[in-house]
Amino acid sequence: MDQIRRAEATIDGERHVFRPGETILQALSRAGRDDEIPALCHDPRLEPAGVCRSCLVEIDGWRRLAPACRTPLTDGMVVRTRSERIERHRRTLFAMYLADNVDDEAASEALRPSELHRWAKRCGARPIADRLPARRARRRPAPNPYVAFRPERCIACARCTRYCEEVEGVSAITLADRGAYTTIATTDDRSLLETSCELCGGCIDVCPTGAMVEAMPLREGRLGRRPLRTVRTTCNYCGVGCQLDLQVDPQAREGRGEVVAVTSPPPGTLPNDGNLCVKGRFAYRFIHHRDRLRTPLVRDRDGRLREAGWREALTRAAEGLERVRRRHGAHALGFVSSSRCTVEENYLVQKLARAVFGTHNVHQCAAT
Repeated sequence: MDQIRRAEATIDGERHVFRPGETILQALSRAGRDDEIPALCHDPRLEPAGVCRSCLVEIDGWRRLAPACRTPLTDGMVVRTRSERIERHRRTLFAMYLADNVDDEAASEALRPSELHRWAKRCGARPIADRLPARRARRRPAPNPYVAFRPERCIACARCTRYCEEVEGVSAITLADRGAYTTIATTDDRSLLETSCELCGGCIDVCPTGAMVEAMPLREGRLGRRPLRTVRTTCNYCGVGCQLDLQVDPQAREGRGEVVAVTSPPPGTLPNDGNLCVKGRFAYRFIHHRDRLRTPLVRDRDGRLREAGWREALTRAAEGLERVRRRHGAHALGFVSSSRCTVEENYLVQKLARAVFGTHNVHQCAAT
């Protein structure tokens, strides 16, 4: 049998074996070159849209530049991602984007630096005309405490609206108006709390310019004040095991540090693929809440709770369980674990019930 010939294309003089239906940008991403082409409207979780026109490349035999995010490779195709024509296009494009956007990169969202300003700087783009006032309509102050929209930073790339439709499947936001007036809106200009929005914050995560932003740290002036440190951890609100990044201000609280926001890891990695729910992304204020229990509590004979060390607390719990077993038998005991615990912790709970106290009365809330 004749060996099946692999489909190959040439990109910047290099031979690339590609998969059926793979686009130019996907092939470059698989080769570790995805950061060589600007793609402001692209996200690997979304269907390519070709909205921003920043990823245009040259293809031999094609009269016009082609969007790398939407153009599938064909056998023998010759592609160039760098040329004088391409560089001229990018400088002009980013200059036009900057004309009615914020002019300072430092003024963009501190948690996720503006991709627009980063690429404009790399391409050497400058505003080609006097700065224009953004014509995107301002919305009334959002009553929801989590998501804010800053229209002067929006470039209408539709990442947020496509994420809301294609990933979350709720279609709470959409593009409205036309031309320079195009903006992000909801049905009848309603608040997100009055729509199908689940407040997952995915629109914040995918926004390349900081137009969609987390409202709480922005309102409190916590963003851009000091450099933040990213700490990867596991969300504890359910048993899925989503990974999230805590944005920590190390100098806050007299040097003890403070979590000022939560962001999600890049898509394509880890179990949650860069997605988080409303609790995972926004419900982090409990970490430093003044009512949070920080030490174990035990109850004295007078019925009052007092602080105790872990050794005393665990000893008191073990003695209480043992008294019940001696008096009423092992089956008078019941152990309930939580889906918020890790698999290893839940395993230890059932082993404690069965091997130590001799009862099968053990349950875990995820089973209901």
